[in-house]
Parts: sequence; structure tokens; C-alpha cells
Amino acid sequence: MVYMRLLDQLKQQRDFTNNEQRIAAYILANLPAMTTIYLKDLAAATYTSHSAIIRLAQKLGFRGFREFQTALTTAAANEAHALDTVDANFPVAPNDDAQTIAKKMAALTVNTINATYQQLDTGLLQQVAQTLRGARRLFLFAQGDSQMRARSFQNKLVKLNQFAIIAEEYGDEAWNAANLTPNDVAIFISYAGTTRTHQQFVTYLQQQKVPIVVLTGNPDSPLLSAATYPIVTVQSEYNFAKIGTFASQAAFEYVLDTLFSLMYAQDLPTNLRSLQQKQQLMQAGPLTTK
Repeated sequence: MVYMRLLDQLKQQRDFTNNEQRIAAYILANLPAMTTIYLKDLAAATYTSHSAIIRLAQKLGFRGFREFQTALTTAAANEAHALDTVDANFPVAPNDDAQTIAKKMAALTVNTINATYQQLDTGLLQQVAQTLRGARRLFLFAQGDSQMRARSFQNKLVKLNQFAIIAEEYGDEAWNAANLTPNDVAIFISYAGTTRTHQQFVTYLQQQKVPIVVLTGNPDSPLLSAATYPIVTVQSEYNFAKIGTFASQAAFEYVLDTLFSLMYAQDLPTNLRSLQQKQQLMQAGPLTTK
């Protein structure tokens, strides 16, 4: 499965040969020209061969150069229409005024959502939504800022009469992991995806045949090998050197909101009727609190 956007793959150059690194660097430096370049010209410009370029295209998930070039054309168009680039780790400068900072944060959020959307496997998300909706219980494993996203997701699920458990609340994560069954779902939310206890838990839960959802920003996370449903959204955000987790948390919130919406849409008429009935109870009925 291709986790990252094409341009991210070309920038990160994971497992690239020397020739492939040279091809990737040339493409990134001349992206607008990729829309019309011929295979022979790209080979000549990078001092490589037709077969080397085709092998790179296939490594990135494409059948051949034509399909690769089509994806590059789309990437070039998206880059041309993107908002101003903002450093996800240090989005503000010493002389920025309030308006500039507000504009930068808006751009960072919009760019993050757009980047995340392009990485989504919607078929996988649909499977996850169906699995969550059919689960007996949901256990959310998350720490720090990611736990705030988990709590937001937990709050939304109440509207579907589905009650998730924050597994690491009150230090009860081991007890909660021990109580999980194949009828439940464990959801791990972690940008780095390297937390040692999470690695312990996913190994155990996989052995117990518990469905596991992993939401991470690290395509090399050791959690992914045990995940039933791996969801990876890569952002240009460092693990430590940053003033805030703006990009990663915006991405996680967007993915979880999308999952909730998919769950809600599975039986939309019933859910809307339930919403109307419960709103009447709370607004003009026996559950009115105002």
C-alpha cells in the first residue's frame, strides 16, 4: 500500500538506489516540466536509463512511466494551487503581527487537510468505519496531544449511542488491554508510533485476534506490522523540534472526523430520526436543563 503522497515519497527517498535518488531530485527540481517530458529526455537529463525510471515508477506503485507522469502532472497542479508554504514546526517569525500569524495558521491547517486527503485510502476508511460500527466496545490508546483527539472522537461517538473507552486514562491501559476480545476494536493513535507499551499491546492483541486500528504519521512505525487497519498520514512535522503539534493533530482530527461521518452515514435515516428524538427530549422534554 502506498502511504505517502507522491512528492513525499520522492523527497524521503526510502530504499532508493543512487540512480533513483538522482531521478527523484531532478523531478522535484523540475516538477512543472514533468507534465510534458519524454521518457528518453528524463533519462538523458538524469544520466540514467529508461528501465531505471520505469523501475522507480513501479517502486512507487505505478504500472509504468505514463501512469507515473500522470500522477506527477496532478502533483504539479496541486503544488501550483497550494496556499503559501508554512513551516509546520516553526510557523511564526519574530516580526509577525497578529494578522500574519492568523494567515499562516489558516494556511497550515488547510495545507495539512489537503495533504492528508491526498494520502487517504478511502476504501480502507470505509472498512474501518464498518468494523467500528459493528464492534461491541472501542478502546482508544493515545497519549498527550493525541489523547485529546481521542477524546474528541469519543465525544462524537456518543451521538451514535456508541461509547468508547480511553484505555490509558487513570493508568489502566494494561487492564483494558487484558479485557479486549475479538468482538472489540483497539484503536492506537500516535504520530511517531514508537511508544514501547503500545508495541507490547499490539503484539499481544494481534495474538488474541483483536481487530487493531493504527493511526500514525510514521510509515516506519513498528505498530503497523500488527495492525489490521493501518492508517498513515505523513506530515512535515518533527518529533521534538517544534513549537506545537499543529499539523499532526489537524491531520488526526480530520481522519477521525471522516471516520465518524462514515459511521454516521451507514444508516443515515435512522441516525437522523434518533437525533431529532433526542434533541426534543433535551430541548423541550423531560431532559431539558435550561
